[in-house]
Amino acid sequence: MSEYRHLVRKWIKPEDLNQHDALFGGRLLQWVDEEAAIVAVTQLGTTDLVTRHMSAIDFVSRAERGDLLELEYRVVAFGRTSITLSCRVENAATGQDVLRLDSLVFVAVDGDGHPTAHGESVATPGTERLRENAAARAR
Repeated sequence: MSEYRHLVRKWIKPEDLNQHDALFGGRLLQWVDEEAAIVAVTQLGTTDLVTRHMSAIDFVSRAERGDLLELEYRVVAFGRTSITLSCRVENAATGQDVLRLDSLVFVAVDGDGHPTAHGESVATPGTERLRENAAARAR
């Protein structure tokens, strides 16, 4: 959809490991979902959203203590009430994929938790939408 991409890096620490001394998959999914939500918030300009869907989670390779991971997000599509992102996680040192998610869908919701139109259709690199909406609420 757009060339916009969001990149964040995570360093695997001892507390992130499972019983096999590899990155615990649940920890990686926590990082992926949390950062995806941040991307969705900045794109839609609201913190009132929920994770609606994650596509098949494809753990491609093992990550270990001390590895530096890059989580790359792209905007796939804007819906009337939703935004769809993709995520690719790779080992920064080797370039090897660790995880791929073709789609993470977030839905903007109203005060009652019902889907609500967000009015966006083009990706933005900054936080201006969030700031504009915060300023409008303060008035």
